[in-house]
Amino acid sequence: MRDVVSCFSEHAVNVSHPSCSNHSNTACITPTLTPSVQNAVTCLYRLILSSQKQLLVTVNWCKNNTAQGLSINFGDDPSLSFKLNMNSRLFRKKKGSRILESELGKVEIFWDLCNAKYDSGPEPVDGFYVLVMVDSEIGLILGNMAEEAVTKKFKTSTPAAKVSLIARQEHCSGNTLYSTKAQFCDKGIVHEILIRCSGEKEGLKHPVLSVCIDKKMVIRVKRLQWNFRGNQTIFVDGLLVDLLWDVHDWFFNPASGYAVFMFRTRSGMDSRLWLEEKMVQQKEPDRVEFSLLIYACKSS
Repeated sequence: MRDVVSCFSEHAVNVSHPSCSNHSNTACITPTLTPSVQNAVTCLYRLILSSQKQLLVTVNWCKNNTAQGLSINFGDDPSLSFKLNMNSRLFRKKKGSRILESELGKVEIFWDLCNAKYDSGPEPVDGFYVLVMVDSEIGLILGNMAEEAVTKKFKTSTPAAKVSLIARQEHCSGNTLYSTKAQFCDKGIVHEILIRCSGEKEGLKHPVLSVCIDKKMVIRVKRLQWNFRGNQTIFVDGLLVDLLWDVHDWFFNPASGYAVFMFRTRSGMDSRLWLEEKMVQQKEPDRVEFSLLIYACKSS
């Protein structure tokens, strides 16, 4: 009998295959439309220390017209909370360190954003680092300058935790074109994701939702105002990925205007969709699932 993943993959869109879709790949390419802007990015990491103690770390980057900031939270302990407000004109706190102590242990945070470079969103893409130490053990390491910082600050014998990114949320606003990147597993490649809602301006009678990964169409939803909720299974890097969309508010609650798109990995033996998920599988510490959640606000 064939394995479950093989059976699933027959009915799933295989992104890695050159003929992954019967739809035209040009449907997601719109050179005249500017992608929406990210207002906030939140990443949830799971740390497994050498003592086998697990710790969830939430990192949030946010930006508005006048300021931008970084916040880091550890588990459910309110005393383990770090916030860095960086005024867009002054940037007085772009480099430093902070020590937090609680019942969970001692946490040290080091950061350097002096030469950080950004695209249009709040999350830096180059020239920065953020380091988190937990009980004298290297925990979270972010930024392209992190390796150099670790070498300077710590001994080579300093233990390091096992880190996994298990969830990412993005809040976007602007046009109905959303561009981002995602790595669905620790050893997988980074994929380009493009979500686009086409309408009357493109000469269409009814709105159409298109989702592309690495410039290849994975779904195309016609008559979107009637098919405003749904899900599709795709196959990426040997993983089953549930893709879910909910654009109800775009049509029936314009005052809110938020649509939700979600990508969530699962094993072939797991028949649950994302609504039934548990963020961390405590009974299976080596099993890491990943979810990407996009909140999209359409400008009027």
